Amino acid sequence: MTAPLPLPRAVDLLSALAQGHRLAVFRLLVRAGPEGLPAGVIAREVGARPNTLSTHLAILEHAGLVSARREGRSVIYSADYAAMRALMGFLAEDCCGGRPEICAPLAELAPDCEACA
Repeated sequence: MTAPLPLPRAVDLLSALAQGHRLAVFRLLVRAGPEGLPAGVIAREVGARPNTLSTHLAILEHAGLVSARREGRSVIYSADYAAMRALMGFLAEDCCGGRPEICAPLAELAPDCEACA
């Protein structure tokens, strides 16, 4: 079992995601899997200019939501699934207040996610 996410850390993660392009980038990288995507593909997919995308990626990387690695001349970005799980756990931690019927639908939100089962 991992340590609970402290409130200031959760605020940092949520702040990094609280912008349209950054949220779109993060969701794209989650879908891309651990292999990640090159910055140029990310820019095309989310419709961001390269210089703007660079700023968004830096914010996500600084928050610990994405990581970057160099492959030849390309920089490949990947989602940090541990950070995502920690944030999701933080958000759902006290969701039901002793009433499991409130949170039960959360398991149905991603029925195709094998890791969520």
